[in-house]
Amino acid sequence: MKKFATAMVAFLSLCLLILFIRFQGYAGEMVSYRFSFDDIKEGSIPEGWKIDATNPADLLATWKVVKDEMAPSKPHVLSITEIHDESVGVFNLCWTDKISFKDGILEVKVRANSGKEDQGGGLIWRVKDADNYYIARYNPLERNFRLYYVKGGSRRTLADARVDIKSDNWFTIKVSHQGEVITCWLDGQEYLHAKDKTFTDAGGVGLWTKSDAASSFDDLKAERY
Repeated sequence: MKKFATAMVAFLSLCLLILFIRFQGYAGEMVSYRFSFDDIKEGSIPEGWKIDATNPADLLATWKVVKDEMAPSKPHVLSITEIHDESVGVFNLCWTDKISFKDGILEVKVRANSGKEDQGGGLIWRVKDADNYYIARYNPLERNFRLYYVKGGSRRTLADARVDIKSDNWFTIKVSHQGEVITCWLDGQEYLHAKDKTFTDAGGVGLWTKSDAASSFDDLKAERY
């Protein structure tokens, strides 16, 4: 009996050691991406990115890397320079599936340049296609910060908060997604928290505006586990 107990202790210790090693390896496998857009040619978009839209009724918006003296990291930003479809239900996207993001942290700086129907914008992630993804966005016109998912082209609110940031000011959106738990910050302050399991698989990441909102984006960061 004593030998059996000793053997069991040794076996359990070995199992715990293996789990610890695996956990340490997993925890250390953080992959980071950063897009300042400064090394991208003016007039283009980053390689592997695509311009897209949810519920388009006309031509897609024009997205370009442009020079901006007010950029958080000079000289370039990624901007919507022309809006061709001002319909209320259209969501303008510029995203990439070259980054496979499930759990981790996303961050981007945004500036609302113009828009009468809508303004501002934000991040999308776990993107399956133009009709299926999560969004965190801020709208200076409505003075609200919201977390949504879009499924089959239809948008549903998961959390929202009232925040007042003027148009033409840069603001920073940060998102943490771990399993079903989503937490969002605006300019360093936590505002939104939700649990959701609409999209459980990894997907692409990108940028988002609505309707006639023409905005600029800089310093996109992604850290995935």
